[in-house]
Amino acid sequence: MATKTAAQRREQARAEYDAFLKSCPTNQLLDRISDKWVSLVVSALTPGPLRYSDLGRKIAGVSPKMLTQTLRSLERDGILTRTVTPSVPVRVDYELTELGRSLSLLLGAVKDWAETHIEEVWEAREQYDTEG
Repeated sequence: MATKTAAQRREQARAEYDAFLKSCPTNQLLDRISDKWVSLVVSALTPGPLRYSDLGRKIAGVSPKMLTQTLRSLERDGILTRTVTPSVPVRVDYELTELGRSLSLLLGAVKDWAETHIEEVWEAREQYDTEG
């Protein structure tokens, strides 16, 4: 049996990804990017970089702890970059990477869909609740 290179093993694993399996890395990534705070952070950063405090003000209801956790996970996944500028107080800016900008196209479409169709969803919920 021939030995495979690391690149060949990665290519084989890529071909075997199945997001329907809980143990699959793509399943875990889908779980991450479908998070409400992730989609709001990515959407907020789509026009350009923002400071931490600006993100906190823009995203209603996010706690500082949740915002920090979300930003750290997105930085770890290569979706955004964090730039610290030494000043008083310290300035921290977040910006989407190329990978993050590609994700923002998809999440922006979902956000637009939700904003466009929320009234239809409300009507459907109301009808369901009155029939049930």
